[in-house]
Amino acid sequence: MDIGAPLLEILTTCAQSQNAAFHTPGHKRGRGSFAAFRELMGDRALRADLPELPELDNLFAPQGAIDEAQKLAAETFGADQTWFLANGSTCGIIAAILATCNPGDKILLPRNVHQSAISGLILSGAIPVFLPPVYDPVLDIAHSVTPETVEIALKQHPDAKAVLMIHPTYYGVCGDLSAIANLTQAAGIPLLVDEAHGAHFAFHPDFPISAMSAGADLTVQSTHKTLSALTQASMLHVRGTRIDRDRISRSLQLVQSTSPNYLLLASLDAARAQMAIQGKELMGRTLELADRARSQINSVLEFPNFFVDRTRVSVTVSHLGLDGFAADELLQTFGVTAEFPSLQHLTFIVSLGNTEADIDRLIEAIDHLPKRDPISPISSKFDQSFSIPSLSPRDAFFAASRSVPLESAIDQISAELICPYPPGIPVLLPGEKITKDAIAQLRSVLQAGGFISGCSDPTLNRLKIVS
Repeated sequence: MDIGAPLLEILTTCAQSQNAAFHTPGHKRGRGSFAAFRELMGDRALRADLPELPELDNLFAPQGAIDEAQKLAAETFGADQTWFLANGSTCGIIAAILATCNPGDKILLPRNVHQSAISGLILSGAIPVFLPPVYDPVLDIAHSVTPETVEIALKQHPDAKAVLMIHPTYYGVCGDLSAIANLTQAAGIPLLVDEAHGAHFAFHPDFPISAMSAGADLTVQSTHKTLSALTQASMLHVRGTRIDRDRISRSLQLVQSTSPNYLLLASLDAARAQMAIQGKELMGRTLELADRARSQINSVLEFPNFFVDRTRVSVTVSHLGLDGFAADELLQTFGVTAEFPSLQHLTFIVSLGNTEADIDRLIEAIDHLPKRDPISPISSKFDQSFSIPSLSPRDAFFAASRSVPLESAIDQISAELICPYPPGIPVLLPGEKITKDAIAQLRSVLQAGGFISGCSDPTLNRLKIVS
């Protein structure tokens, strides 16, 4: 396999050019940049911030370096075809739904999907059939959907056009994706996978199986989350013939910028080359670091009934009398920043960029957390039945709405997409009935110091409902 980096190489050449630039961007290779920003970024990065010059190819109609780089990525990640994404995995998830569902079509997906999937439902007009994930009420963690649940849902909704799964969850938990792929193949519909946090799975045998290897038809990976691409740089991979690839390309044109950042695209090419050359070695070292952290930190969560990504280290802090948000603030005084806090836990991502010194600091910081009276867990009370919203997310999004006091919103239909972020899993979504449990969960997050996105009233005193 060719392990060169064609897009990275041509961008390097273009960045070194001394041509007089009469094209975008306006800063003209950094010469017009604000001084403080130029000092932060450095001249080399700014010189490489170039538009779609002929030699750099075109993301929407690649025939040169981008085309070659994407073909190499497909080979490296085990796909038949790969698309580079400059708008993050969000645009990939939206495009996957747009490419497989027409307005009014049903799609089966977990209730703990990322908000990007809800955006895909709004834009496509697809009707969600939400599947209940396996839920641990003590830890307040939603896991994966089981094959048995998918099998029942396919029998009850034989007109579904696609199934979307999460692999892994934010906590690194994976279900039996191979078994689910067998079910969707038997039903003759595509399996779409939100593999945002699993771009590294293909590069070491001790990881859970990658979505492509498990038989998925399409997967979207945030190459920046666990590999070395720049933030916002992701990939979409396809295998087989159940996905219309031209429709994928056309859908991506709706949700990708027509001015993609070539630093992001080149970082995808570089990350792919790095994994092709050193993937197993780098992932082996990453696993060693993560295993050391897991062995020396008390209260690390384990999920024995699931496939688990060991590089995701989640720690319960509620038994110390702390919520995750307070613990996160305390850890930052020791120079440690978690991936995300929740009401009971802190989650850390160990990746190829971490060092032994990082692990030492993490272990020491957690050892210094104070011990108080334990906090009683708060359950999110996931509905364990299949559910279809009262209104489709699209109809609710475009419906007339009004703002009402929080207490008056109970049992009304939400006009807003509201979720704690991260991880970006909606508590309320357009078209869904507002429940007391949902309000209690959002209030708990706010009171603990968490951040909620999507709410027109950030104080949560009022909510928008469908009129």
